[in-house]
Amino acid sequence: MQTPDELYGNLFKDVQLKRIFPDNKTFVDCIPKRKAEAIVSDYEHLKNDDPSNEAILKFVEENFIIPGDDAPGYHTDLKDNVIEHIEALWNVLKRSADKPVEGSSLIPMPYPYIVPGGRFREVFYWDSYFTMLGLAESNEWETIENMIDNFAFLIHKFGFIPNGNRSYFLSRSQPPYFSCMIELLATHTGDEVYKKYLPALQKEYDYWMDKTYTTKHVVQMNDGLVLNRYYDQSDKAREESYWQDETLRKETKDASLLYRNLRAACESGWDFSGRWFEDGKTFIAIQTINLIPVDLNCLLYHLESSIAKAYQLNNDSKNAGDFFDKASARKNAINQYFYGENDGWYYDYNISEQKLNNQKTIAGITPFFFNIPPQDYIEKAVKFFEKNFLKDGGAVTTLINTEQQWDWPNGWAPLQWITIKALDNYGRKDIAEELAHRWAMLNIKVYRNTGKLMEKYNVIDTNLTAGGGEYPSQDGFGWTNGVLLKILKAYPLKS
Repeated sequence: MQTPDELYGNLFKDVQLKRIFPDNKTFVDCIPKRKAEAIVSDYEHLKNDDPSNEAILKFVEENFIIPGDDAPGYHTDLKDNVIEHIEALWNVLKRSADKPVEGSSLIPMPYPYIVPGGRFREVFYWDSYFTMLGLAESNEWETIENMIDNFAFLIHKFGFIPNGNRSYFLSRSQPPYFSCMIELLATHTGDEVYKKYLPALQKEYDYWMDKTYTTKHVVQMNDGLVLNRYYDQSDKAREESYWQDETLRKETKDASLLYRNLRAACESGWDFSGRWFEDGKTFIAIQTINLIPVDLNCLLYHLESSIAKAYQLNNDSKNAGDFFDKASARKNAINQYFYGENDGWYYDYNISEQKLNNQKTIAGITPFFFNIPPQDYIEKAVKFFEKNFLKDGGAVTTLINTEQQWDWPNGWAPLQWITIKALDNYGRKDIAEELAHRWAMLNIKVYRNTGKLMEKYNVIDTNLTAGGGEYPSQDGFGWTNGVLLKILKAYPLKS
């Protein structure tokens, strides 16, 4: 499947670099009105005759359907309580099965699905799990199963689940929550779903273990243990952020390495954060592929455990045993390589320095979400969490303010749920409830003031909006809706 830069050549470059649209994602999501070859041919004539920005914009408007507001008729009724608002939004964010359009970047999905909202007009991989948490509370199990079937379709078609269903995302995945989705569906339909989706689970695992492509996700440690990192298959500028990447390129001698690290950070879902910066401050110091992320390895532990369970249900004791052994080895490796004994927190691992990375992030709670640490680790972790991450509006993402969106002072719905569930798993329901309360109250406060549920929130000063990032904060918003609804059902608000 060709990408927009391959299809549209100089037109693509000119639209993106001249910033004909403020957001580079706009053009790559445009739908052509006729064949790409004819559009490109006509543009070359225009380029020679009138290369002005106004002429280029007019040309694009004549030759493409430009994406806009997907729900122009929807208006929030502030008389609705937030639960009614969320349940009304499911239909606003739902997309029907797609019809193929030649020249479009959209990868057609065979079943309906939920998009995040705003500029995100396609399904996003890891967003979808947290959206499903709320869909389950709304009894939208058919939608959940449709979305899982879409992801299985992508795995069987491409060998993995892309970042989103766009051609320009086909060089990377996102945090592998597919096995968590199966686990969620099993609570409704029973464990037979593990058998149904075993081929897809196995194929996704093969992708992350470099058996489908030479993706270089695998890192073998000196003692022979295998861990994983994020690693995009491409080292070109991102098409959906072309201007930003080309601007950054001027500051480095190794553009390919820069692009690879930027793309790998997008695969992590944390795009962007000082977590990935060698100096904790600047983009140009990005080193994503030099880090082994603790949360990714926890997800792969869950994937290995899920595959083992599926083989066991299939009465395949050999393969079940192999995967139980893989999960056990990874569990030991997580506690060996990522645990900071001094403060009781988990960290990413720096490959080149062969030691823990120094950035403190909320990702360090993830092992508790997957029940990986021993029970006696929790008290030290709780003290560290309360001292560093628990804020008035919820859990802050990192302790550094880089003006990147995945850093201080911002909090994000998926990380709140991971933290809440992690604390609850280890018997600290008191702190879990407090965090749930603070996050829910912030979400509701913003909703009452604006009629919106946002992509991210400022958890330090709850009177300010969240900032940072390559684009304005989006509303909608799939995973915020899902996590908030889950919280309100699991942890009813205090009076």
